[in-house]
Amino acid sequence: MSESFFIQLNSEELALLIENAQGHVCYAAPGIQMKPAQALIDLAGRLGPDLLLVFLDVDENVIRMGYGEVEAIEAMQEAGIRVEHIAGLRSGLIVTDGKGFSYTPTALFLEREARGNEALNAMRLTSDQVAEAMARLSPASKSIALAQADTSEKKQTIQDATSETKPEPVDQNVLSNISAKLKAAPPAQFDVARQVRVFQPHFQYIELTLTGAAIQRHKLAIPKSIQNIGSEKELEGRLKTTFDLIDKDASVSSTALDRELREIRHNFTRSLGKKHGRIIRKATLPKLEERLNELRVKITEHQKTVKENLEATLSKSKFLMVAYYLPIVVQYPPDELYGLFGNPSESDIRDWLEGMLSKAFPKLDDLVNNMKLEVNYKDVTFATLNRDDFLESIKSAYPELNWEKTYEEFQAAGEFVDAESSEDRA
Repeated sequence: MSESFFIQLNSEELALLIENAQGHVCYAAPGIQMKPAQALIDLAGRLGPDLLLVFLDVDENVIRMGYGEVEAIEAMQEAGIRVEHIAGLRSGLIVTDGKGFSYTPTALFLEREARGNEALNAMRLTSDQVAEAMARLSPASKSIALAQADTSEKKQTIQDATSETKPEPVDQNVLSNISAKLKAAPPAQFDVARQVRVFQPHFQYIELTLTGAAIQRHKLAIPKSIQNIGSEKELEGRLKTTFDLIDKDASVSSTALDRELREIRHNFTRSLGKKHGRIIRKATLPKLEERLNELRVKITEHQKTVKENLEATLSKSKFLMVAYYLPIVVQYPPDELYGLFGNPSESDIRDWLEGMLSKAFPKLDDLVNNMKLEVNYKDVTFATLNRDDFLESIKSAYPELNWEKTYEEFQAAGEFVDAESSEDRA
């Protein structure tokens, strides 16, 4: 290993330090991966477990963040290695044969472990710093530091240091409970979680829908008691007559709003096909919100126009329907009219038609109050990236942009864990 002050420590390097140890080893970190844990197990078999000190934050969230594996903790305990719990521990300390490093452990949920000195996450400690760290870590590590001090002055300095953590024996019930929870709901695949975050800064899924405004699309179902008047008996029950509630070009029509929303959707979003839906670049969101706010103002104005004009429009539609059906009902009055009026007059028939159609017509408030612009965002997910055509869909949707760098980051985000998984399978 390099004698540099700043170095890189990953699971492989930690395992190598442990394998080369000839005496006491102290390992303190949020969690531990299987490689360094196995190195500790092997060392315990060679030197005995009493020379090893292991301090971890034995917590479900630590495992889910990728700081370590619960199987590694269980394996060390089975090998007789004493593991103690320090709640909230997030920094790392490794001391072998009196030499030590302070380092930043890697949460695999956030990033893969670095290789080849591409990230310097550790600092070499001086012998005095190692002694002080051991003295302040726990009573057990303080005893080791005292034993290794070579002068009375150093011994006194270590003796005066106070432990700043509160290590506790790992509760087996807690560990079993964590293991059960992780089996019931396994942690995310860390390589995939990291790959997801490569694209999250760039894209979101989006759904833009204008609901309740397209009053011109409403169709009125003609009451069956009116539909069948004058029809052949063989056709009764088969005629499904509907009537456009308003004219498509009426002032209450939402055609202009629909057209504007289509333009916004076309200009700011891209379709990835039926499997994926539509996406939007996050850099575009501020301008999109500006356009949507303008559209919301127009929707509010449209609601006012509808309230002012719809009642007259509905009355006109009802008048036209009564005028259409009146001569038909006069010529073929149903028995229901004879039951109501005896010998119905044209005025009676008109009143009956208006009453039947009034029941079928929607209420004004129901048509007006449900108008709204729905905007739904969803982040890129694990399931999305698992689809074989996702990356090609992105390139096809935005051919003007160069996605090579993002694609390289995407591949790199999962590269190391994939390599480790392959080794484990081998």
